[in-house]
Amino acid sequence: MAENIDDARRQVLQVIHRIPAGKVATYGQIARLAGMPNQPRLVGRILSRLPPGTKLPWHRVINSQGRISNPGAARQRERLEAEGIPFLNGRVRLKDFQWQP
Repeated sequence: MAENIDDARRQVLQVIHRIPAGKVATYGQIARLAGMPNQPRLVGRILSRLPPGTKLPWHRVINSQGRISNPGAARQRERLEAEGIPFLNGRVRLKDFQWQP
C-alpha cells in the first residue's frame, strides 16, 4: 500500500502510463495494479487533478461497466475511438478491449 498520497499518485500514474493504445483499464484495475486494492475512487481523484495538456493516456481509464464516467466524456470517447476502440450503447466491450498486463 502506498505510504502517502504522493506515493499513491506516482504509482497510479506509472500504471496508467503503461496502458497501450487500443486498450482500456478500469479504475479498480488501476488501483489493484498500483498496490491499492479497493481504492478506485482515489484513482479517479488523481486523474481529476492532472494538469492540462498532460501526455498521460488518462482517456484509457473507464469504469467497471465499460462506460466513461468523467465530465470530459465527449473528448474521452473521441480519443478512444481514434485508437480503434468502439462503443456499443455507450460502452466499451471490456472482454475485447480491457488491458491485460
